[in-house]
Amino acid sequence: MSGIPGTAVVQVTNLSSAVSSEQMRTLFGFLGDIEELRLYPPDNAPLSFSSKVCYIKYREPSSVGVAQHLTNTVFVDRALIVVPCAEDD
Repeated sequence: MSGIPGTAVVQVTNLSSAVSSEQMRTLFGFLGDIEELRLYPPDNAPLSFSSKVCYIKYREPSSVGVAQHLTNTVFVDRALIVVPCAEDD
């Protein structure tokens, strides 16, 4: 179960600066249908950053609980932190 009832959004932090939105869509797409994915800073950002943050909105809130199981999974060179996130309506 997710920490925020009914939410279909997860926040993924501690992402390597080398991660692309396509890689995130591939990894998290196995857990449920993704409605929207936003990676910050975006793939085409002119400046380099030490880490990135990703917000993933699933079609089904049940996918949030499944996605949280990827917390501490090493992806590229960092351990992911996946937490439920409140949605803006």
